[in-house]
Amino acid sequence: MFILGVIIAFVISKVMPHPNNDYNELFDYLMSIIITFVVWEGNLRIDSWLNKKITWLQSPFKRLGVQFVISVVFSSIGTYIPMKAFNTFVCVIPVELEGIMMNICLGAGIGVSIVLLTVEISTQFFKNWKSSLVEIEHYKTQSVQAQLQNLKNQVNPHFLFNNLSVLSSLVYKDQDKAVDFINQLSKVYRYLLDNHSSELITLEEEMTFIKSYIYLLEIRFDSNIKFNIDISKECLQKLIPPMALQILLENTIKHNEASGSLPLTVNVIAKDDTIEVSNNLQLRSNQEASSKSGLNNIKERYKFYTDQQVQINQDFKQFKVILPLLKKS
Repeated sequence: MFILGVIIAFVISKVMPHPNNDYNELFDYLMSIIITFVVWEGNLRIDSWLNKKITWLQSPFKRLGVQFVISVVFSSIGTYIPMKAFNTFVCVIPVELEGIMMNICLGAGIGVSIVLLTVEISTQFFKNWKSSLVEIEHYKTQSVQAQLQNLKNQVNPHFLFNNLSVLSSLVYKDQDKAVDFINQLSKVYRYLLDNHSSELITLEEEMTFIKSYIYLLEIRFDSNIKFNIDISKECLQKLIPPMALQILLENTIKHNEASGSLPLTVNVIAKDDTIEVSNNLQLRSNQEASSKSGLNNIKERYKFYTDQQVQINQDFKQFKVILPLLKKS
């Protein structure tokens, strides 16, 4: 405001030079600075008052018109009265120059109003734009978290139903195995509870859970199923979505026959930046058409964390799914 007042005083001195050569122009600069402070601060108060009466968001055009009129009137008066007082008590301006003075007051009022309105509109625009971006990101985050949680929730009920079915049959066939099954099932669900809100976990944590899960399958299928695990040490600290491997193992059991005459072999191999789960293909003769919800679940969860694709390969002898292993950021 100080700088603006000096600039205005300089412009006025060129447009309307003082007739008295002995006059000290510092008075003009001082008066210009005072007027600038009064007009500027007054317009800020007007803006603050109008924010409570007519908001930019609700009625932008009405607010623009009302603020412009009030600002012009106030700025003109706020310029004219100090200059009139200055003319009366400090330095008399000739009658022929009073009209020029009035025009300068009006021009200054309009100019200051335009400057203030430009600053205000720009400020409001960028403020609301930034607020909108923050709000959009907030809703995006909430949406992503909700989608991710829905994908996780698809796993747990299905997993529980299958294991309770196994347990109910074991209770009648072999009570000792049923006890072991319950112990391992409790470890599995402890894992589910501990990692319910986790988005990614280390492969080492996932494999600890998978070993308990495999134990449950071995109790159920006995020698009809065989698991080969080969995990390199450098892969253990890489990341994977929780229960992604469990879904693949469950699909293997769901879609393939496992019997004494047709044993099922499942391989879990991790190396470099991938982990693959494969099995010899021996599809059930009475199976229903697959909805592939398990594989879709894994694909959708990976989309939240990486652009790397889940690979699915199948031929007449083997079915294989390759999952990316993610690095810690």
